[in-house]
Amino acid sequence: MLRIDKKRFRFPTALVILALSAWTLMLVTYSFSNKHDSDDAFEKRFQEDYRVYSLTLPSNLTFCGNRVPTFDTDIRERMDRELLVNTYWQSNTMLFHKRAHRWFPVMEPILKQYGVPEDFKYLAVIESGLINSVSPSGAVGYWQILEPTAKELGLEVNTEVDERYHVEKSTAAACRFLRDAYEKLGSWEMAAAAYNMGLGGVSKQMKRQNTSNYYDLILGSETSRYVFRIIAAKLILENPTRYGFHYREKDLYKPEKTYEVKIDSTITDFSHVVAKLNTTYKILKIFNPWLRETTLANKDKKTYILKLPKKGYFNISAMDPTVLADSALWEHPEDFSPKVVVPEAAE
Repeated sequence: MLRIDKKRFRFPTALVILALSAWTLMLVTYSFSNKHDSDDAFEKRFQEDYRVYSLTLPSNLTFCGNRVPTFDTDIRERMDRELLVNTYWQSNTMLFHKRAHRWFPVMEPILKQYGVPEDFKYLAVIESGLINSVSPSGAVGYWQILEPTAKELGLEVNTEVDERYHVEKSTAAACRFLRDAYEKLGSWEMAAAAYNMGLGGVSKQMKRQNTSNYYDLILGSETSRYVFRIIAAKLILENPTRYGFHYREKDLYKPEKTYEVKIDSTITDFSHVVAKLNTTYKILKIFNPWLRETTLANKDKKTYILKLPKKGYFNISAMDPTVLADSALWEHPEDFSPKVVVPEAAE
């Protein structure tokens, strides 16, 4: 190590003061220069520093394997609108990228199982942003399903259990609806429109306007934008750098590895059961948001499957303080696994 002999080396005090003064003056000048610009100078600075670019639509744009007729002026401008809106809503669309990395691997095999094109995973993106949201109309979950529709599609919805919040089961329910709509309406574009507007509403407009082509129909504002919003999400998420989105693999939200616990009895209070699972009520709800209460009557003795994380989530209040102080835990929490305790029966 190089060591300086303080007795032999003395930096001139005046030079230090001069350097600090110059640095301070530079900062002040930089900070306040814009405040004293004339209108013309200020506008020039804005024009030099700020850029918003128009976007070029791909020539071979498709949805579910079908060409989008962007040669038509109306179609091209509607597509352009949705691509611009989603590209320049950067914070929201960046979250789409991060969440898609976690949830698309869950949704894709279910779509395939039901014979629904993979493009429909982007429907969940525009419906909910890939979170368990609730709309003003009462639509719930990743796929934004209304309660009556959910029950028709075979989902359990009551005060204690709401399977619209269950990503796998709600994805399967959405697939059943889309497949049925496709068979009745004849195209995936019309199936998507029906998902937004309802089968009855779309069928009425098809008959009234004497066409079964989505791109030829005049529909309400939301439904007329619907397919284009799905396509815009697809374009941006499949080609992030083309639309200005840059991230590292470690920035994305990763799929969680879980283990299962079967419940076939009445639960009087989940907040007490979690202790047997070596977890917390918060973590239980994060991984099982379809549980809507701390209780589960389960009068029919139905078997429910709970999912809990193998690692990455912790019962912090129960941890040894020496573990919490370990810097490696903070820097690489994915490398630490909590103790997994699966009870023989949860009561």
